[in-house]
Amino acid sequence: MATADDLKFQEFDDAANLLAANPDATTISIDEPVEIPKNQHSRLQEPGREEDDELLGTDDSDKTELLAGQKKSAPFWTFEYYQTFFDVDTYQVLDRIKGSVFPVPGKNFVRLYIRSNPDLYGPFWICATLVFTIAVSGNLSNFFIHLGKPTYHYVPEFRKVSIAATTIYAYAWLVPLALWGFLMWRNSKVMNIVSYSFLEIVCVYGYSLFIYIPTAILWIIPQKVVRWVLVVFSLCLSGSVLVMTFWPAVRDDNRRIAVATVATILLLHALLAVGCLAYFFDAPELDIPPPIIPAHNGTTVITKSH
Repeated sequence: MATADDLKFQEFDDAANLLAANPDATTISIDEPVEIPKNQHSRLQEPGREEDDELLGTDDSDKTELLAGQKKSAPFWTFEYYQTFFDVDTYQVLDRIKGSVFPVPGKNFVRLYIRSNPDLYGPFWICATLVFTIAVSGNLSNFFIHLGKPTYHYVPEFRKVSIAATTIYAYAWLVPLALWGFLMWRNSKVMNIVSYSFLEIVCVYGYSLFIYIPTAILWIIPQKVVRWVLVVFSLCLSGSVLVMTFWPAVRDDNRRIAVATVATILLLHALLAVGCLAYFFDAPELDIPPPIIPAHNGTTVITKSH
């Protein structure tokens, strides 16, 4: 049993005296600076390393991707498998929409918004809204262009809805599919290429189309200069999202192939915008039949209108 003297607090002697009494004792000096691990010290010296890891998909982003893959482990024929693609809340969708409308220079859209939980909810409804916006705005634009002409009779063109749906959804699915296949092929040849999943690419393309919804509404204005300014503005915003997302994925590839890939992405994106403007909003002139003016002698005279 310990005595009262053994339980009293005693000041520590010098380390030399303690070691002399007990050679196996271990001493720790609190005055010595704590040694920083080598890997942590290198990160402190390189402030841009974390951003490079984010763009290249290393470290924590790879762990997040692995966890995301483990979360979607249900068989593809079950309802739970597809339910995970729509497991997002309103705040996440709004945050991703803001990220597509106001892109941050030097930030990767996938790593910043999509990688933790890619979804199909936002892209599906953005494409659906864009389809009806283009179809309705195109009909209104055609109505306002020919408004006031005595021989014009407005007939709504419902076929524009099916044409717009085919165009938008084909672009939002087939182009990402082709791009995903191309990146997978190049990834087998160049090891440093960043790999994106097909769902992530579809998600990027779907959210990048959001800017065309307000643009299509403003295309009702019957001024070609205003429409082309809106096209260029929308292309700059949505195209910058695509470039900042896919350029880090191909920049380590052959220079010509990398530039050609990004140029093709922008070209297809521009063709979609210009094609929708030209087909749905630049309505051709109607062939108005010439008026028939009855003459005084009982015959009719047909005058040509210019």
